This record gives sequence, C-alpha cells and structure tokens, in this order.
Amino acid sequence: MLEINNLTERKINEELLREVAKKVLEGEKRKGVISLVFIGPNRMRKLNYKYKKKNRVTDVLSFSQISEKGKFIFPPGTRSELGEIFICPREVKKRAKRQNLDFEKELVRTFIHGLLHLLGYDHQKEKDAQIMFEKEEKYLKTFFN
Repeated sequence: MLEINNLTERKINEELLREVAKKVLEGEKRKGVISLVFIGPNRMRKLNYKYKKKNRVTDVLSFSQISEKGKFIFPPGTRSELGEIFICPREVKKRAKRQNLDFEKELVRTFIHGLLHLLGYDHQKEKDAQIMFEKEEKYLKTFFN
C-alpha cells in the first residue's frame, strides 16, 4: 500500500505511482506500507543535510525499515511499514529538462529508485549499482517503452 502526501503545488499522477509501487513490490515479492512525500527544495535540503550531511537539494531520499544486515525489521509477508520516500518534484523536473526527458517518466524512475533503496538495494559498489540500475530499467519499461 502507498500513502502519498503532496506538500507541493505540483500535480502528481498518484494513480500511476500506486501502480508502480504495486508492480515493484510484487516483482520483489514484498508487502508493506510505503509513505511517499513530495516536498519543496528547502525542506529537501534540510533533510539531506540532517541525515546525509550533504548541504544541497537532491531529487530523492529513502528511509528504509531494513536493518543493516539486509533483513526486514518486520517479517516479509506482514503488513509492515517498509519506509518513507521523499521526492522533490522541482529537482526531478530540472533533471528531466536537462536530459530532454518527460517529467512523468523521470518522476517514475526517481520513485522506482527510491523504492529499490527501501527494499535494500544500493549503488555504492559497482556490482550492486549494476543490479540496482538493471532492476530500475526493467520496472520503468513496464510503464514506458
């Protein structure tokens, strides 16, 4: 289940994002509640500094309920809180424009990226990054050709 809280003025296709969450969770054989919050650049900068010690705006931050050993705090298959994703639509729009991409497609890519982080994927090491980005592309292609 996806709980969405849009604290920006940007219109968001919530139904599409619910479908994306459903597809990714089914594909990864996970269940649970995800909180998705859309925030402006000032709030995103503050969160990024507070939790990542980076004093800049970013497009997405994910706060997972997975332990450091890669195990879910709650048993798989239970209705648990998987975590929270914060997305800054302004940053997504800027990146989409720089890369000459559609905003909605870039928003879905950003959301998938955040979801994969919640589920324990990372891109710190090249091998892990390859796995994560291949999954990201696979799920993105189910919505956009």
